[in-house]
Amino acid sequence: MINESRLKQIFEDLVKIDSPSGHEKDVCVWIKNYLENLGIRTKEDNAAEILNTESNNLIGYFDGNKNLPAIMLCAHMDTVEPGRGIEPIFENGVFKSRGDTILGADDKSAIAAILEVMNVIIENNLSSCPIDLVFTVYEEGGLKGANALDTSLLRAGFGYIPDSTDPEGIVESSPSCSRIVFEITGKSAHAGSEPEKGVNAVIAAAKALSKIESGRIDDETTCNIGLIRGGKATNIVPDKVVIEAEARSHDPKKLEKVIEDMKSVFEKTIMEEKEKSSDRNYPCLEIKIEDDFKYVFLSRDEPVFKLAQQAGKNLGFELKAKKVGGGSDANIFFHKGIKAAVIGTGMKKIHTVDEYVELKDMVECASLLLEIINIYSSEKIG
Repeated sequence: MINESRLKQIFEDLVKIDSPSGHEKDVCVWIKNYLENLGIRTKEDNAAEILNTESNNLIGYFDGNKNLPAIMLCAHMDTVEPGRGIEPIFENGVFKSRGDTILGADDKSAIAAILEVMNVIIENNLSSCPIDLVFTVYEEGGLKGANALDTSLLRAGFGYIPDSTDPEGIVESSPSCSRIVFEITGKSAHAGSEPEKGVNAVIAAAKALSKIESGRIDDETTCNIGLIRGGKATNIVPDKVVIEAEARSHDPKKLEKVIEDMKSVFEKTIMEEKEKSSDRNYPCLEIKIEDDFKYVFLSRDEPVFKLAQQAGKNLGFELKAKKVGGGSDANIFFHKGIKAAVIGTGMKKIHTVDEYVELKDMVECASLLLEIINIYSSEKIG
């Protein structure tokens, strides 16, 4: 029942609206108008005030015609950079960008699929449970919008988030992620006339980093050194370096060990450098650790999992359980008491200028969501 041409148009319209993280206002207004034109009432929260960004999270309330607990459909409105001035190109059933920006299928392919599902339900007066439509801000870079959302605004206790690649997959497990910031303070001096009076923070940082195990640690755990900032000029001994890293694992104990190992390396290295320094007060080290999000493990016995699998079977395919390395708004909702299962829209090579998505995969995602609602609303869950 999915209208392929309408879905295509919705997606094209969405990706042409700039919405990098923190700047989702225009796309939020567009979605809000679209929902209200369908007769769906909307509400914004106060995420913009909490996060000091342009836009709030947006919630749409569809009451349906069945006296059942509500189900949630969720997608994020923001994109990564380069995500301004996107010009979608559609050839041979595939969407891509012109090559100098991302496409924005992450996660506007999901928004398009959700809006098309609502079109089909409303225009055909289908039997439907109440649906909470949740569109979050600032998912990229920390799941901040979902974290700021007051879930008391939602009626649903479970739902689905199309924010993965495989349209025939469902995320069973995603990791915890922690962000670690190492700030090393040295002592500045003129690099040409009196370098011996300085304490080089960059050198201290380099020595520590050379001992860090990064990349894939094991099949459940990763570590990445992502950002390094320091120095003022080539003729000044650098007195400060800031290193930002992250660690992820499906196993909380493994994550804790990786972080402790990193801390130990930096602390030992700085102590060794301090003992050799011309000024025993330097270099100094400050470490800050922040949890980005906690792991999700979705049991295959959970109703939200079984319902999606049944919908897949009804559509002629087996929904495969996936273990992924990335986080999503589901990581936040899960620990706020809302069991949210992540499914795929078909988006590929996300966060790159080579990003693409096939229209048929978006249709399959929308069809799966529609079938999930149909099964749940008909109360024929096997």
